[in-house]
Amino acid sequence: MRFGKTLRQATYEPWKGKYIDYSKLKSILREDKPDDEDEPWTEEDENRFCDEIFNTQLEKVAQFQEEKVKELRNRVDAAFDRLKDISTTDDGKPKPKSDVETQQLRDFEAELDSITNDVKELQKYSNLNYTGFLKIVKKHDRKRGDRYKIRPMMQVSLSKRPFNSEQAYSPLLNKLSLMYFAVRQQLEGDGPAEAYPSDPDSQAEVHNGERYTAHKFWVHPDNLLEVKTYIMRRLPALVYSHQSAKEVDGNEDPTITSLYFDSAKFPLYYKKVERQGEASSLRLRWYGQLLDKPNIVLEQKILHENGSSEEHKFPIKEKYINAFLHGDYKMEKSVQKMERQGQSAKNVEEFQSTADVIQQFVRDNKLEPLVRANYVRTAFQKPGDDRVRISIDTDIAFIREDTLDRSRPCRGPHDWHRTDIDNGNMKYPFKNMNQSEVSRFPYAVLEIKLKEDSTGKRPGWIQDLMGSHLVHPAPRFSKFVHGVASLFEDYVNRLPFWLSDLDTDIRKDPQVAFEEAEERRAQRAENEQVVGSLLGTKLGSYKPSKGSPVAKSYLSERAAAEAAAASASRSVGHDETGGTAGDENGEASDQPRDYGTLSSIFPGFSLSKYARAKRAREATPLPAGVVEPTEWIKNSGPLQIEPKVWLANERTFLKWQHISILLGGLAISLYTAAGKGTLAEWMGISYILIAIFAGCWGYYTLHWRRGMIVARSGKDFDNLIGPLIISVALVLALILNFVFAYRAALDKWNPSERTGMNKSLAFGDL
Repeated sequence: MRFGKTLRQATYEPWKGKYIDYSKLKSILREDKPDDEDEPWTEEDENRFCDEIFNTQLEKVAQFQEEKVKELRNRVDAAFDRLKDISTTDDGKPKPKSDVETQQLRDFEAELDSITNDVKELQKYSNLNYTGFLKIVKKHDRKRGDRYKIRPMMQVSLSKRPFNSEQAYSPLLNKLSLMYFAVRQQLEGDGPAEAYPSDPDSQAEVHNGERYTAHKFWVHPDNLLEVKTYIMRRLPALVYSHQSAKEVDGNEDPTITSLYFDSAKFPLYYKKVERQGEASSLRLRWYGQLLDKPNIVLEQKILHENGSSEEHKFPIKEKYINAFLHGDYKMEKSVQKMERQGQSAKNVEEFQSTADVIQQFVRDNKLEPLVRANYVRTAFQKPGDDRVRISIDTDIAFIREDTLDRSRPCRGPHDWHRTDIDNGNMKYPFKNMNQSEVSRFPYAVLEIKLKEDSTGKRPGWIQDLMGSHLVHPAPRFSKFVHGVASLFEDYVNRLPFWLSDLDTDIRKDPQVAFEEAEERRAQRAENEQVVGSLLGTKLGSYKPSKGSPVAKSYLSERAAAEAAAASASRSVGHDETGGTAGDENGEASDQPRDYGTLSSIFPGFSLSKYARAKRAREATPLPAGVVEPTEWIKNSGPLQIEPKVWLANERTFLKWQHISILLGGLAISLYTAAGKGTLAEWMGISYILIAIFAGCWGYYTLHWRRGMIVARSGKDFDNLIGPLIISVALVLALILNFVFAYRAALDKWNPSERTGMNKSLAFGDL
C-alpha cells in the first residue's frame, strides 16, 4: 500500500489539517510524470521544495505537536489535582465509599481514558508524520538528488524536534499510570494497595511462571567497556547454554541467530509499531553456527494490551522445520519421545498444545521467514539467583531473509533459511554478501530484567546504572521491528520512533545525566507519595544519591588527569631546562619506569605518570558543584580476589623466610666455630642481625601488601628499601670481613719476614 493512501486512512479527523501535505510535496516533485515528459529540475524547483518541506510542513507539524503535548500535560496535571480532592481515606485508613463517591471515581476513570486516547492519537500522529517526511525526502533524493541530497538534513532537523521521541510522552504516561492505579484500587476493593504500579518505560514479562520487569537501553561503543566492568563487579558472567560451550571451548560469548517471521503485508510488524493489543512475534532461535547442529527453538512472544508479555516455545529439529511450517508435520515424533521418556501427561499435553497453537498461527497469517538478527550476547547473573538478569548484545546485524522479490529472492522459496549464510559459516560483519541486504546496528543493546515484588524497589547499583550517562533509554526497542524498518523501508508505511535517535549522539555529559535522573526519580516519588496518601499506604520512597560512582566516568577522569599531568610535566621541563622535556624535537616521550632509582625508593620524588597525575589532581581544584567521590567505581561492589594473588604474596613471604634461615644458619655456624676469635664472633653477630631483619621485613611486607590488595590500591606493590638494606649490610659485612682477615694475615706474615731478614744480615757480617 502506498504511503499516501495509508496517510488518508489513518488521519484523525479532528486534526485533519495538521498533517503533512504529502500530495502537495509529491506534486512539487512532479512524482507522477513519466521520465520522458518530465521537465529539467532547476535550482528554483529545489528551493521551492526545500522551503515547503522545511519551513512550512515541518514547522506546522512540530508546532502542532508541541501545542498538543502542552495541552495534554495541563489536562494530566488538572486530573492529578482533582484526584487529591477525591478523599478516600480517613486519618490514613480507608473509609467506606458512598454511591456518589463511587460514581465520582468512575467519572474520573472515564476522564483518564479520554486523556489516554488522546495521547495514543498524538503518538500515531507523530509517527505518521515522521514516516511521511522520511518517505518524501527519499523520493526526492532518488529522483531529484543529482546535485543535492536532503535526507541527511531532514534527519538532523527531525532529531532536533522530539515529536517522534518516547521521552515526550513518558512523563504523561507515568502520571496516568499512577492515577489509574489509585482509581482501580478503590473501585476493585477496599484496603491498601496490594501491588506496585508498573513503570510505563518498562515491559512486564513472564518466564517459567515468574514475572519480570524488563528495561532496555542502548550503549555507545565508547561506554561499552565501562558498562561491562561496572556490571561484572556485582554479577558474574554467565554461560547460560551448553551450546555456547562449543564455541572456542566456551571462552567466547555465544553468537545468537534469531529468524523472524511475517507475511508480505507485514501485519505482525504493524501491530508492534502501533502497539495494538495481542501483538505477536514469531522467531526461530539458535546458538552458534547452524552447521554445528545446535538446538533450535521456535518461539512465539505475545505482547498484551496492558504492556505485559508472555512466551510460548518448544524445541524442533532442523529437518522438521519445513514440514512443520507447511502443516505436514505436527511434532508427532517429539510427542512419542516424551512419552517413551516417561514424562507426565500434563507436560506432553502442554507441548502438543503449544505446537498446535503456533502452527495454526503460522498458517492463519501466512507467515514465512523475513529478517534475520545476528548478535553476540554477554549475560550476567548470580548462579541460583534470578532476581537480577542482565544481557548485553553486541555486533548486531540484520539481514534480509525474504522472497518478496520473486525474480531475485534472498533465500530459496522452498528453504526456511538462507543457505549461503549458514552453509558458508558467514560471521559478523557479513562482508561477503550483498551489502544492501545487511543493516548493522551502531550500538549495543543492554537489557535488565528484575523479578517483580510488592515494593517495586530496585537495587541501588541498578538504579545508578539506569540513570547514568553510560546508557540511553530505549524502552520499546525491538530487534524484529528495527530489522524490518531498516531493511524494508520501501515496503512499510510506519517507522518506529527510535529511528530519529540513531542520527544523534547518544553520549551525555555525566553530571547532566545524573541531575536529570535524580529529577525524574524525585518527581515520580512525589507523585507516588500523593497517590499513596490517598490510598492510605506507602508506595515508594526516595533518597537522593550521594555522588553515585556511575555519575562520573572513571575512565574520563583518568584520561583528564593524565592529560593534565602531561601538560604540567611539559611546562616544568621547559621552565627548568629552558627547553622542552622529551626528545630533541620537543615532543614528550613516555619512558618506562626506572626501577631501582631514587624515585622508586622514595615515591615523593617520583616523576612517573602515576605520581605526576596524582600531584596534578591534588593541585587542581574541583569545579563548582562537583565533589570528590567517597568510593571509586573500581572499589565498589563485593571484594573478589583471585587465589593466585594471595598465593603470590605468601610465596614472597616464604622466600624472605628462606633467606632469613640461610643467613641465620650461616651466622650460628660462624659464631660457634669462632672459638676465641673475636672477629668471627662479631661477624656471626652481624649476620644474625641481618637474618633477623630479613625475617621481620618479610613479615611486614606480607601484611603491607595484603592491606593494599584488600583496599584495591592502584599503587605499585614493589618496595626496594628492605632488599637494599640487606644487600648493603651483606656487602659491608663481607668487605669488613675481608679487610680484618687480610690485616690479620699480614700481621702473621710480617714478623716471620723480619726474622729472616735479620738472619741474612748476620750471616753477611760473618
